[in-house]
This record gives sequence, C-alpha cells and structure tokens, in this order.
Amino acid sequence: MARPLPIQKTTFPKVERKWYLVDAADKPLGRLATRIALLLQGKNEPTWSPHLDNGNFVVVINAEKVKLTGKKVKQKVYYHHSGYPGGLKSQTAEQILESHPERLIELAVKRMLPKTTLGRHQFKRLKVYAGEHHPHEAQKPEKVELL
Repeated sequence: MARPLPIQKTTFPKVERKWYLVDAADKPLGRLATRIALLLQGKNEPTWSPHLDNGNFVVVINAEKVKLTGKKVKQKVYYHHSGYPGGLKSQTAEQILESHPERLIELAVKRMLPKTTLGRHQFKRLKVYAGEHHPHEAQKPEKVELL
C-alpha cells in the first residue's frame, strides 16, 4: 500500500507596509516615477517576490513643481478615448500641469507598474498632492530623497 505524501505548506512573510514621503519639487518626472514604482512594488524590501503584494505606501507632495526636461512640456501629448467613434481626446503636458498636476505623476507611475490585478492594488497605495500639505501626518511617513 502506498504511503500518502506529506502535506506541504507555503508560508508567506507578514507584510508590514511603510509610508514614504517624496518631494517632487524640481525632480525629472521619469526618474521620479521609476523610483516611486519600485517603492510601491516593494522591490526595495528583502522579502520582495514577483507574485506577492508586499509594497509600501508613497505620498508625493509638490506635484505642481515636477520638472519635464527639454521641450516635453509643450510637445508631450497624452491621449484618451471616450469609447465612441471620433472620441479621441488629447492634452499636452502643459495643459495637464495647469489643470491637474497630480495626474502627470499618477500616469507616469501607473504605466510603470504591472498591468495585472497586482499592479492595480499597488497603484491604490500612491497618494499624490499638488501642494505641500497632505492628510497623512498620522501615519508618520518617512521622508525619502530619491534622486
């Protein structure tokens, strides 16, 4: 008679999420977004694994002062489609900076995260604010100098 196989259990590390505060003033958008994406995914942690969501919270302040190099402010175009025929809309980076400056950082970071359920959960932990003030003082975010 064959012996039953022993039960194997996979153990996962306990996730303790940290809060990081990033100042976006006078930082290049792309370089800033890559560092933020790494923090959201938890790639700076020794327990990082591609199938686990062990990332951190990131609070970004001064999004209106982010820097775009070269002529990107006027030439970079962001597109979205309404879903209807002829519904392609476009905005330059300058127009987005004037109306909703936090969207520039959100779009850059979102496009650097995985396009899966895991990436959508990681993106929810990004908090971007146009000015100096944010409502997350109670979490005691740790100030990080990314560049």
